Amino acid sequence: MDDHELGRERAQRLDDAAGVNLRDRFYLPDDLYLDGNSLGPLSTDAERSLQRVIDEWRERGIRGWTDGEPPWFHYGEHLGTRLAPLVGAREDEVVVANSTTVNIHTLVGTFLDLCAESNRGQKIVVNDLDFPTDHYAIRSQLRLRGLDPDDHLVIVESHDGRTLREDDIAAALDEHDDVGIVFMPSVFYRSGQLLDIDSVTDLAHEHDAFAGFDLAHSVGAVPHSLAESGVDFAVWCHYKYLNAGPGAIAGLYVHRDYHGELPALAGWWGHEKETQFEMQLTYTPARSAGAWQIGTIPILSAAPLAGVLDIVDEVGIETVRERSVELTEYLISLVDERLPECTVGTPRDPDRRGGHVAIEHPEGYRINEALKARGVVVDFRPPNVIRVCPSPLYVGFEDVWEAVEHLREILDEGAYEQFEERGGGVT
Repeated sequence: MDDHELGRERAQRLDDAAGVNLRDRFYLPDDLYLDGNSLGPLSTDAERSLQRVIDEWRERGIRGWTDGEPPWFHYGEHLGTRLAPLVGAREDEVVVANSTTVNIHTLVGTFLDLCAESNRGQKIVVNDLDFPTDHYAIRSQLRLRGLDPDDHLVIVESHDGRTLREDDIAAALDEHDDVGIVFMPSVFYRSGQLLDIDSVTDLAHEHDAFAGFDLAHSVGAVPHSLAESGVDFAVWCHYKYLNAGPGAIAGLYVHRDYHGELPALAGWWGHEKETQFEMQLTYTPARSAGAWQIGTIPILSAAPLAGVLDIVDEVGIETVRERSVELTEYLISLVDERLPECTVGTPRDPDRRGGHVAIEHPEGYRINEALKARGVVVDFRPPNVIRVCPSPLYVGFEDVWEAVEHLREILDEGAYEQFEERGGGVT
C-alpha cells in the first residue's frame, strides 16, 4: 500500500464502512485510549447497571438479596449464565466470583487434589511467558501440598522470547510422564499470541492430564468453545475487554464432569443454595461452577458487568472478533509501512493473534511515556514492548492511524529522549 492508501482518508472510509463503533457509549478519558487490554473504560451501560444496584440498595436494603432484579443472592450464577455463550460453555459451567488470582488458587488446588485422588501425576506444565500471578499461585498451591515447586513446575521455554509452539508443549509432556495439569494462557500478555486451545487440550488429555487456561486476555475479544473443546477449567477477568471496572469481579469455568467435587478453597457462597441458610457446619458444594465461589459476592463490583454484557449481546461476540482482527491487521500494516525502526512481535496470522499488538523498540518505555504525554494511552511491558490495543467497541481505524502518526513524530523528533529511563512504577 502507498502512503495515500494508508492515510487518514482511507482510515475514515474504513470507519464509515465498519458500522460497529460504539464510541458514544463510552467515557474515554483521553483522545486516543488504546489500553483496553489493561483496563477498559466506563460505558454508559455499565454506569446504568451499577446505578440500578445502588438504587436497589437505597430503596430495598437487605431485601435486595431476594427482591433485586435479578436477586443479588443468585447474581453470580445469573451473570455466569449470560457469560456462558462468550466462552462456549453450558450455563451451569460458568460463574462470576472472586479475583482471577484467587480463582487460579482454588481451581489449580482442586485439580491437584483430583490428581492425587486418581493417581495422576502432580506436575504442572506452564511456560516462561506467563503472567507472573499464575506462577505465584501455582507455586503456592504446590507448597501447600508438600510438593517442591522447583520439582513439580515444568516450565516450557519460548523459542523466540515472544511466542510458544504447541510442539514445545507436546515435547514437555513427552519428557515428563507424571504431569497432572497443563495450565496455559489463551493469549500471551506481552506478544498477543493466541494459543490453539483445542490442540493444547487434546495434548493434555492424551497424556492423562487436566487442561486449564487463563483467558484474561481473550474473554470479550475472542470467542471460545470451552465445553466443546473439553477444557477442564478456566479463569479470567472482566476489567479488560469487558470493561467492567478496575478490580471487577472475575469469572471461572468448570466442566460439568467435575460438578460436586470439593473445591480446594471452600467458602459459604459456594454452598448449595437450597440449604445455605440452614447454617450447617458441614460444607455441601453446589452442583455447578457456583461451588467455586468463596465469599459473599461483591454486588457493586459485579453490577457494571451486567451493563457491558448488554453491549456485547447487542453487537455479538463474533462481530466483535471480526472487527478486532480488522483493526489489528490495519495497525500491523501501518507499523510495517510507517515505523521501520519498530518490530511487530505479535503473530501476523489472525488465527494466532488476540486483541492487541506488541510493537517492539529498544526505547519502548520512554516512547510509551512520550505517547501518554500526548494523550495516546497505551502501555509498556518489559523488555521492549509497547502494547497497543484497538479495542473494537470504541476504537476506530482513524484512531489507529493517529496513534501511529504520533509514534512517527516521536521517533522523528527524538521526543522520547526527554523522559527518564524506566523506574519501578506502574506502566
